[in-house]
Amino acid sequence: MSRERTRRVRMRRNSRRVAGAITAVVLVGGGFAVANASTDISTGKSAAGVQRPVDKKATGTKAVVSAANAFLNTLDADQQAEVLLELTEANATAWSNLPCGSTCRPGIELGSLSDTQLAAAVQLLKVATGTGKGSGYDQITQIIKADDVLASVQATSSAGTGPAPSDTASSTASADPSATAAPSSTATDAPTGAPPSGGTGGGGSFGYGSGLYYMAFLGTPSADGTWQLHFGGHHLAVNLTYKKGKVAGASPFFIGVEPTSWTDDDGTTYSPLEEQRNGMLALTGSLSTEQLATAKLSGTYNDVLLGPSEDGQFPETKEGIKVSELSPKQKQLVLKAIHPWVANVDDATAKKLMKTYERELNETYVSYSGGTALDTQGDYVRIDGPGVWVEFVCQNGLVIQGKVHYHTVYRDHTRDYGSEFSFS
Repeated sequence: MSRERTRRVRMRRNSRRVAGAITAVVLVGGGFAVANASTDISTGKSAAGVQRPVDKKATGTKAVVSAANAFLNTLDADQQAEVLLELTEANATAWSNLPCGSTCRPGIELGSLSDTQLAAAVQLLKVATGTGKGSGYDQITQIIKADDVLASVQATSSAGTGPAPSDTASSTASADPSATAAPSSTATDAPTGAPPSGGTGGGGSFGYGSGLYYMAFLGTPSADGTWQLHFGGHHLAVNLTYKKGKVAGASPFFIGVEPTSWTDDDGTTYSPLEEQRNGMLALTGSLSTEQLATAKLSGTYNDVLLGPSEDGQFPETKEGIKVSELSPKQKQLVLKAIHPWVANVDDATAKKLMKTYERELNETYVSYSGGTALDTQGDYVRIDGPGVWVEFVCQNGLVIQGKVHYHTVYRDHTRDYGSEFSFS
């Protein structure tokens, strides 16, 4: 077997194992699930890692710290060193929407973990993120599953056993039937990037698959200190910052998906960004012709404006229609449109953030570029307030051609990275 074929087989095997572990934790619900401990991958002869206190009865952010410690306790010393990094600007901002593995993000690769370790990592994500259907933890798992779809489509195409990637590239990968593609696009998901500070650097795996997601703790998890849960991979970046036992920031949160929807082998249909898209459609669909004219942006957008490496680059002047000019019903639609992104963090914190954004609603702006149907390359919607910043954009498909895929980002003007850094 060639070295390249061996690598692909190993990657597919790890992806299936990661996806299986995610499903197992979803099914068992609460508690620390251990999926097939008998199949654990040997961690070699590395020294045992430092053991940290775990309180299974903890609640709130203390439960997040406990789950983080439980994960660390499954790792040996070398693995703990991969996960525990300094809370620096370089490490915090080392995230990407690209399928560039460890060359553009720090932390430990999910595909390298044993089943016990993986179950503990997944449980941490479940404790730290929202519980809503189609948002929070549920949405994160769907984004990860989408990467396995892309891996399958790409492998089928590259092996010459199927048609080139298109809207009918796989029986299990069917893009949104309502989507239509523009004549051209800018490929912004191509694997590129420089090694992040504190990360493993060159030699990291490139490509798609649920095994190619990375977890890091920037700073030491504690109930009274400052630290960040840093997790992501292709089309996903989760940055949750904790200070003195509270969530100080739930952003930046990048989330995208290709294909926009698909049906799994078991007949389950997934549309990970349906709630975000529907919220934006309801909002823009409520605007009158005159309001749409006011909300229209003069520029065009092939991607989100404040994606990776664009920290702090908020436009100096807000554009679009001011929410204070909207009807009470339309104002509620603005809040409903914001909520799915904010729901990436635990439910209690999301509720507090939404109350803040509601207080700031009259000073918030809604704008768009391209069309409002969110089905064509360049269709773009933005919500920009004193705090909240949300973008949704359509791009032409990169792997599944002939259909669009989505990029979105949630940021906060004052709370990104828990306000730990100042960006010019």
